[in-house]
Amino acid sequence: MRITTGEDTTFLIAQAADAIEKLVRDTPDAVLGIATGSSPEPLYAEITARVQNGLDLSRLRITCLDEYVGLAASHPQSYRHYIAEHVLEPWGIDADAAVLPTGDADDPDAAAADFEKRILALGGVDLQILGVGPNGHIAFNEPGSSFASRTRVVDLTPSTREANSRFFDSEADVPIRAISQGIGTILESRHALLLAFGEGKAPAIRAMVEGSCTEDIPASALQEHADVDVYLDDAAASLLGRG
Repeated sequence: MRITTGEDTTFLIAQAADAIEKLVRDTPDAVLGIATGSSPEPLYAEITARVQNGLDLSRLRITCLDEYVGLAASHPQSYRHYIAEHVLEPWGIDADAAVLPTGDADDPDAAAADFEKRILALGGVDLQILGVGPNGHIAFNEPGSSFASRTRVVDLTPSTREANSRFFDSEADVPIRAISQGIGTILESRHALLLAFGEGKAPAIRAMVEGSCTEDIPASALQEHADVDVYLDDAAASLLGRG
């Protein structure tokens, strides 16, 4: 696990963008796994700026970590909508190049199994972007999730629904389930890139990096990943090395 820290998030975002640009220049049809949420948005904006300056991502293939059950792709809080808005359209990638879970499928369990199969059919994920929750969750894998878990339908915890309620009109509007890649699926990515900013992430980062590798901290599974880059601002890294 390689850790890059700094006060300047602009520098950290540029470093992460460099990794994506190198991937695409080496393998134009690579598979990039997208994380949603606020942490990676500056990274996607930086990549958009590079596309506007001539970076060609037209052959890049896209997948993602998760999707709410019950939301149509047109719903403004669906992750398919997020990816179209922040990635596919500004990066000039055709929608057909995106392998995403169908959150509004009649049979969510079958949709989850199909999503797993489609990821495998791509040949796996070359670079997976990740974030981490305050309790150490990655994707919607909450504490207690098996490190061998595969893509499946999960129940969202009250704390996760409360945290995500800021994106909806009310907490009652937040879906109660989601399709999520499992930790075992995520660990099969060839390269993982995790972004964490702000002091609210500091306890989870310390547990992920310096704590035991335990299912109580899902992100600690990344200790078992062969190729991980972690980009932290000073606030997120503030508890590292303190025993």
